[in-house]
Amino acid sequence: MPEQFPPRKPKSHRLTPLIEVDAWLDTSLWRFFHGFSAMWERLTIFFRRFRVRGFNRAMVELGCETMTLGLAGLFVLLALAQPAMQLTAGGLPQKGAYSVLFLDRHGNEIGRRGEVRAEPVPIEEIPDHFLKAVLATEDRRFFEHWGIDLVGLARAMSENARAGSVVQGGSTLTQQLAKNLFLTNERSFDRKIKEAFISLWLEANLTKHEILAMYLDRAYMGGGTFGAPAAAEFYFGKDVRDVTLAEAAMLAGLFKAPAAYAPHINLPAARARANVVLKAMVDSGLMTEGQVVAARLRPATAVDRSTITSPDYFLDFAFDEVRRITADMNIRNFTARTTIDMGLQKVADDAVDYHLKQFGKTYDVEEGAMVVLDHEGGVRALVGGRDYGVSQFNRATRALRQPGSSFKPYIYAAAMEDGMKPEDMVVDSPVRIGNWSPGNYGNSFAGRMTVETALARSINTVAVKLSQKVGSGNVAKLAQEMGVATPLRGDKTIALGTNEVTVMDQATAYAVFPAGGMDSHRHAILEIRNRRGNTIWNAATDLPERRRVLSEQAAGSMNKMLVQIPERGTARRAALTMTRAAGKTGTTQAYRDAWFVGYTGNFTAAVWFGNDGYQPTKRLTGGVLPAMTWQRFMEAAHQGIDLLPIPGIENPLPDPGSVPVASNTDGEQPVVVRRPGINAEAQKVLVDLSKRLTNAAPIDTNRVATVRQPGTRPVETH
Repeated sequence: MPEQFPPRKPKSHRLTPLIEVDAWLDTSLWRFFHGFSAMWERLTIFFRRFRVRGFNRAMVELGCETMTLGLAGLFVLLALAQPAMQLTAGGLPQKGAYSVLFLDRHGNEIGRRGEVRAEPVPIEEIPDHFLKAVLATEDRRFFEHWGIDLVGLARAMSENARAGSVVQGGSTLTQQLAKNLFLTNERSFDRKIKEAFISLWLEANLTKHEILAMYLDRAYMGGGTFGAPAAAEFYFGKDVRDVTLAEAAMLAGLFKAPAAYAPHINLPAARARANVVLKAMVDSGLMTEGQVVAARLRPATAVDRSTITSPDYFLDFAFDEVRRITADMNIRNFTARTTIDMGLQKVADDAVDYHLKQFGKTYDVEEGAMVVLDHEGGVRALVGGRDYGVSQFNRATRALRQPGSSFKPYIYAAAMEDGMKPEDMVVDSPVRIGNWSPGNYGNSFAGRMTVETALARSINTVAVKLSQKVGSGNVAKLAQEMGVATPLRGDKTIALGTNEVTVMDQATAYAVFPAGGMDSHRHAILEIRNRRGNTIWNAATDLPERRRVLSEQAAGSMNKMLVQIPERGTARRAALTMTRAAGKTGTTQAYRDAWFVGYTGNFTAAVWFGNDGYQPTKRLTGGVLPAMTWQRFMEAAHQGIDLLPIPGIENPLPDPGSVPVASNTDGEQPVVVRRPGINAEAQKVLVDLSKRLTNAAPIDTNRVATVRQPGTRPVETH
């Protein structure tokens, strides 16, 4: 019987589950899209209620764009605020813990630094008329704005546009405090951005009264004083609580330009400024004309301070040196005798100021700086800018500027150390390093010449070749050993002076040449004493020993070459009448910086002219104003002193026929005459005598001395 098999199901029965899945999927998708369409239709119907047309639509679009741009602007502001946030991360900066009384090299008082001498006065105890005078001139809307006064800024811009010059400032009192606490007076867009954000931070963390009190306590007010209490004591010899309305107006007028309106320097200008303050008080409604009329009729008179001149830029530099020397000491009150010679300081100030006034507009240059060192490395004079009252930024020690060709002596010094001689021959010809092909001034080449001639003519191609021969890294290393404290990039462009340095760097490094190759031993402090008068540091014993950074042969070769530059090179305006001088000029790209750094056997001085904002000058070169300023200073500085020769120079006296003698009729500059001075030996005697008198026991005026002559009765003398 055949085997029986179960009947086979039709094929359609096996596909039934798949058909069910497919049906479920189709149904689900249809229901989803049907539901979504119904929901979308309901949403569309709902949002039709908010549909706008015409003007309303334009406003909605504008609002949307505003929100989008506002969000983008918020991120930009957050990025711009980062530097300000870093500055304020540690909170408010504390006032210095040091208090230093500074003396010049002869023991005369020249100023103070550190804590304000006068104790801070609570804002509640400051006279109301003084506060009104400050607010009327500095920030009338102080209690209305939130750190940045847009209304006041718009008004200032309008007034400045109407006058065609800057007659009003838009900075608020809070912005000025932000600058005083955290920033410098550098004129840059970056500084203004930081100032704005720090102002907002101050307003958020301090009350208006705290901001006002801090501003009055820390603002520079001329004469080396910081804060209204110290200024009141300095100018009027009284407590700030007791100042009259006329005195308050004169003090309030100092905030704009302390050096220009300081009453101990220019009383007529101070009184004129005080009258402007009184008018502002009336215009702002803080006082009536009847209330200020007495102050107009009887203006304030300041205490005579004409016998004390404060070299503020130098004091800032010397104060940093004192803090560095005494960093590990627990003492905080010192008397420091410095290296400064106030006679030379005045000559340096006058030399820089004279040439800026006479030729500043001609060459479109606004600032200058100068540093003078003696043969022992002492800083005899320091000019950090045109006006300390306008800007306390020290351009001699803090401004980084390209030195141009004034950097070339370091390349030549490295070549001399490598065995080269001034009479060796070099070739002025095109040079290429990769894609870089430096040229000479005038785009010409002179062929074969001596090394001495190449330096005197400041040939770029020869400097580049020498730098490549000895190694640009070795050049940078030697420059720093000689005294350039600013970090240098040892790249191929170093030969053309592209590395930024300070004026102090240049003076320090060049001083190695007249020192015969020894380091310049730069210092600003001679002696530091504590409150009791005990010497706790002395330069003669506590400074490290001088070390050799150039061989005598290399230093002598450099002196022989550099002495040619004022005589037949690019610095003929720097030639002196009484002794031979040496040095090098420097001019940077687009004429942004002009230098002359030179020396005699007695002094080394570096001079720089330029603009704070790096704006180009009108073709100002180092052989013009810097060389003229240097020559004007040196002619006066060498009067009445023992002339020291430059090492390696056989004939230290100049050729009378080769040196142009300045006169009052040459149309360039009048002859400067320095007040008669004393030589180094006499200075040492006077300093020693001062020490003996200081350490001597005080005389008891109540004690009566008895003098007996033979055969006479005692004679009482007092």
